[in-house]
Amino acid sequence: MKRRFIALVAVLMAAAVLFAACTPKAPEEPKEPVATQTPAQQPEQTEQPSGGEKPYIAMISKGFQHQFWQAVLMGAEQAETDFGVEITFDGPPSESDVAIQLDQLNAALAKNPAALCLAALDTESVTTQLLDAKSKGIPVIGFDSGVPNAPEGTIVSTASTDNEAAGALAAEKMFEVPEIKAAIEAATPEAPVIIGVLSQDATSASVTGRTIGFLNKMAELCEGVKAGAVAITGHDKYAKSSTGKMAVELNILVPPTTNITDAQTTAQGLLAKNGLVGVFCSNELTVTAILAATSDGQDLNKTDGKYKDLVVIGFDAGATQKNAVRNGWFYGSITQDPVRIGYLAVELAVKALNGETVDEIVDTGAQFYNAANMDDASIAPLLYD
Repeated sequence: MKRRFIALVAVLMAAAVLFAACTPKAPEEPKEPVATQTPAQQPEQTEQPSGGEKPYIAMISKGFQHQFWQAVLMGAEQAETDFGVEITFDGPPSESDVAIQLDQLNAALAKNPAALCLAALDTESVTTQLLDAKSKGIPVIGFDSGVPNAPEGTIVSTASTDNEAAGALAAEKMFEVPEIKAAIEAATPEAPVIIGVLSQDATSASVTGRTIGFLNKMAELCEGVKAGAVAITGHDKYAKSSTGKMAVELNILVPPTTNITDAQTTAQGLLAKNGLVGVFCSNELTVTAILAATSDGQDLNKTDGKYKDLVVIGFDAGATQKNAVRNGWFYGSITQDPVRIGYLAVELAVKALNGETVDEIVDTGAQFYNAANMDDASIAPLLYD
């Protein structure tokens, strides 16, 4: 009986196998055809660095010593995530290290990036590299000061602050201070007033733009009060004589280097001038310099400071500058949007890679902030530490 049962099971199993083998497969659902491009349709692409599928975008900044550049990097890294690209971000130790920046640029181009974002210290020093990038089809995006006077067609777009407008805003805010306007009205050729400008250099497009914007607007406003009595002094690049006897002097000082010691010495020289009523600091370095020259800002204390009547307006942010504004040592400052600068630089590079049309200049904006509004929702995110 047991043998018959086993035999029966074997017969049934064999039949099941035979049935399964003879049963036709259910037809597969037809797949949609995969879209392909013919070689003529495929866009030419810059060779990507080996070992990565994401487009590689090299970013070369003007420096890495200021917190401003850390904020630019923050924005670039956010765009890196949002757009699925790979970035590198390099900059020289200081904004006078032209040769170091050139070496960094050459190293980046040797990696065959899909795109390049550049804030050049000196356009002439990178002209060959820009032309080479153009010949290889590598789109170049300027950011911050960008690459002024670059060879035609080498820069696709630039993400930057309208620096002249930002400098003009600083002048307007300073002129609004009642004590400043009163001092200008009371000025005479025998007792002139001085409004000082500390400018990091006379070559960077961003710094010179702010300086020109401030000087032009302040000269215009002062001329409305003291026609023919306003002169710009201190540097040949900006100098302009008054048409009559000078009563208002817009005095611009540029330190010999971007070293903080030189900048502080220059600030001390400005503070020693008789008749000084206001100072505009055009970037983070010059802000640091005037704070160092005033006992870390204590001498600007409005109650009993050595320079308690001096009106100072800064530029950018950073922990020490924010502290000076919050304490009232600075009347206020102008902030850019460095995070947006970094983000837009990468976004513009991605758009260029995708063949999209982009504007030649994309303004990233500037705002005035003081102790009263620096914590506002529209301002606080722009104020990096």
